[in-house]
Amino acid sequence: MSRKKIIGRFAPSPTGRMHLGNVFSALISYLSAKSQGGEWVLRIEDLDRGRCKPEYIDLLKRDLEFLGLEWDRGGEGEWCQSARSEHYERALSMLEEKGLTYPCWCTRAELMAASAPHESDGRIIYPGTCRDNAERVALNAGRPAATRIMVPDEVIKLTDIHYGPQEVALASSCGDFILRRSDGAWAYQLAVVVDDALMGVTEVVRGRDLLLSAAQQLFLFNVLGYTAPSYCHFPLLCNSLGQRLSKRDAALDMGALRERYSAGEIISILAHYAGLLPSGGTDHSDTVQHNKIEPCTPQDLIPLFDWSKVPTKDIIVQVNDRMKRL
Repeated sequence: MSRKKIIGRFAPSPTGRMHLGNVFSALISYLSAKSQGGEWVLRIEDLDRGRCKPEYIDLLKRDLEFLGLEWDRGGEGEWCQSARSEHYERALSMLEEKGLTYPCWCTRAELMAASAPHESDGRIIYPGTCRDNAERVALNAGRPAATRIMVPDEVIKLTDIHYGPQEVALASSCGDFILRRSDGAWAYQLAVVVDDALMGVTEVVRGRDLLLSAAQQLFLFNVLGYTAPSYCHFPLLCNSLGQRLSKRDAALDMGALRERYSAGEIISILAHYAGLLPSGGTDHSDTVQHNKIEPCTPQDLIPLFDWSKVPTKDIIVQVNDRMKRL
């Protein structure tokens, strides 16, 4: 029997210039797909109409090209979520026909007052205020509502390629989640499931901060009748305070990085963080000695890639006159 072709994806949101953490995600997802002889596709997740801008999409693609991260398909047209509303509409209609959705008028302030944050990541678990609540429906008749999906009181089991077996209690860890906001914008969970299914994605590689989302997505894959991809999460690049790198860390965005490093140096630094190249120290936790790093390309790393080399603990990146790993 022939082996199913691997299709991996990089799915950034063009809300600003890519930073080192985004590039780390691109590189790891690229290497995982290519080391298996697969394809690597580029999907633009531009659902946030206020923050996503065309100029950021152009910058993103130019930065990937600069780094030698060549996608096989995507990056424009139907590979942009802003052009895919009809697909999300169809999926939402299927869920509505199954009786799995309901309108919700709760404000963020109401949710904060009614629920304690989930202990693992601070997210608010929806308490089900509008679920099967005829009084809420009558009181808010005619007002725009968000659409939520009812999750069952069951445990989703999955095996992450890097972090191993996971069990997530949908009701207590995720709660009924939003599929479409009250302003009509599509929610991430629905859009990403529909896109991964229709784009033929077989492998989702991304940061461990999205590990809990895998359970919600697997639930949606199942109720929509889609074939689910495999999931593989990796550690986050963090600043000196232990916070995940974000677009606020301007010293590590691609504009600043391109002024200080060549493309080959950036890829090599990330390869050290990923455990694919020796750190230059006595063990994997030592500071990367940047003066000993030889530039390399993503293609050079394909034969070196192995998930067993990638660390599981988050990686601290300290910014001063040199980037270094603690």
